[in-house]
Amino acid sequence: MSESRNGSLETGRPAVDSWRERFQKKLTDTRRAFRALKRGQRIFIGSACGEPQHLVRALEETLPTLADIEILHILSLGTHTFLEESYHDKCRLKSFFVAAASRKAVAEGRADYTPINLGDVPGLFRSGALPIDVALIQVSPPDDHGFCSLGVSVDIVKAAAENARTVIAQINSHMPRTLGDSFVHIDEIDTLIAWDEPLLEMPAPPITPVASAIGAQAAKIIEDGSTIRVGVGSIPSAVIYALEDKKDIGVHTDMLTDPYLHLVERGVITNAKKTLHPGKIVASFCLGTRALYDFVHNNPMVALFPVEYTNNYLIISQNDKMVTVNSALEIDLTGQVCSDSMGYQIYSGVGGAVDFLRGARNSRGGKTITVLPSLTEDGRSRIVPTLTPGGGVVTTRGGVQFVVTEYGIAQLQGKSLRERALALIGIAHPDFREELTRHAYRIQLLKREQFAIRAAKAIYPEELEVTQVFDDQTEVFFRPAKPTDERLLREFFYSLPKDEAYIRFLSTMKVYPQVDVNRLVNIDYEKEMTLVGLVGDIEEERIVAVGRFIADEESLGAEVDFAVHPDYGRRGIASFMIQYLAEIAVKNGIRQFRAYIRPGNERVFGVFQKLGYLVDSSFMEGFYEIRVHFDKPVDICLTEVSS
Repeated sequence: MSESRNGSLETGRPAVDSWRERFQKKLTDTRRAFRALKRGQRIFIGSACGEPQHLVRALEETLPTLADIEILHILSLGTHTFLEESYHDKCRLKSFFVAAASRKAVAEGRADYTPINLGDVPGLFRSGALPIDVALIQVSPPDDHGFCSLGVSVDIVKAAAENARTVIAQINSHMPRTLGDSFVHIDEIDTLIAWDEPLLEMPAPPITPVASAIGAQAAKIIEDGSTIRVGVGSIPSAVIYALEDKKDIGVHTDMLTDPYLHLVERGVITNAKKTLHPGKIVASFCLGTRALYDFVHNNPMVALFPVEYTNNYLIISQNDKMVTVNSALEIDLTGQVCSDSMGYQIYSGVGGAVDFLRGARNSRGGKTITVLPSLTEDGRSRIVPTLTPGGGVVTTRGGVQFVVTEYGIAQLQGKSLRERALALIGIAHPDFREELTRHAYRIQLLKREQFAIRAAKAIYPEELEVTQVFDDQTEVFFRPAKPTDERLLREFFYSLPKDEAYIRFLSTMKVYPQVDVNRLVNIDYEKEMTLVGLVGDIEEERIVAVGRFIADEESLGAEVDFAVHPDYGRRGIASFMIQYLAEIAVKNGIRQFRAYIRPGNERVFGVFQKLGYLVDSSFMEGFYEIRVHFDKPVDICLTEVSS
């Protein structure tokens, strides 16, 4: 056999066209391509920043000659004439998510929203439940093997292209070539239209002070080596920025945004500890700017997959320590989360929230975090007695785990309705805590003897939180007590041996009823302070030390009590806690501490003597009364004695 001039072998059979020749035959312009559109067809448009703008403009020019066209997409970043009232008999949008461009049309009934988990959308195309006549997509130029990349939008686009009767692709040199399961061969495309133009961009939103505060709170829960998925918006972006001091963070997400680049540049995102696709950022689509597009272009660190893979909870859960952060619009006192609507008006959609919630909950060491500001833009509480009528429950009571506002973290998993109400009131805006408490009384989530109104108004002093290491290995987290510590505190008291009563409170009480324990945790943080020392992570923490003072406004003195579990004794924990309580007391204008010690526990005297103030004592009614004078430092007293 000899080789012919066109490179094929002389076999007696006609030469097969190369992919480049087939490519040239499929090239055309929009005018010719759109002649094939017919009335009543269902047309899919590529997603978000990957939207084929040139093809959409051509579609809008063609629509006046058509009727009853159904348009499918996830979301659009642009403004389209097909959403205008004048096009109502020509076409109708059916969207799987609602963004700013389509929100008004959906609210006015001129467009449709289909609530669905994002990972389930491709199944509609593949099963034939939602057949596609024409798919309008955008791709990168073909490589040496004839493969084009779907670039920044693989998501549901790949499934749409694989199942549409006709695929029309805009080839755009501005589209990055992303790696992963992101390719479509030119043989799978019916019509090719070469048109270069900048991609749509979605800049990262500005980070408000409230968003920054929420991000800092959420970062407390996210450990080194976690794999994260964070949504889009000011608060989710703030969460990402707040992770800049973490180590070896991995990424498995549906949407990749510019803030992730910040952590990549700082060496925080390494993906080194991922248990699935180690070393790689896994995503499905990009919502960002040219900087993000340049980063993902031909980058072996990034792999884009169809959304039915990235959002499959069985896949997600293979990442150990998987953390998902979802935004919410409101949450009720029992833990029901609404994140897609404001009453009956759809604001966004289900998206990937539930997909990743299920994945993170099934991950070893995984966590789900719901973030929301305490107030709406018009000053109403987002933590509400009951959801607004018409509001959809995206995350159920049984699915919620951590809820974060700028005022703190509420851990709801495994908590009763009463405990949930206490935790959520504690992170609500202070102006609404009394109202929420009274409502909880009315529906009997709380009883008046369990939670005082004054405690609802108190602002938790987060600045007093501190971690201290003892014996170079025992790490104890000290913080002011919260109403939700009631059970932990009772467990601590009952764990103390009977002969370990250091102070009057413990020595006179042998049982610790709820009403008494509540007095220790429902405090104003000024005239009263209860410090707890905890060990273990936030989900399994336990109290090992308690310190408390109650101020007397007339005498400007305060009675102080403390106890340390014997298993943690003789490590300096008691001394640190009393020193810290003394610092807080002095800042609050308290001039003297008083403590009452039973005979046999005289060793406790030394804890007070280490404070550096004059200490005296007397014995009365079976107790030693110890007095610490904050207005008389030891060095002054020694000077007075020597003179």
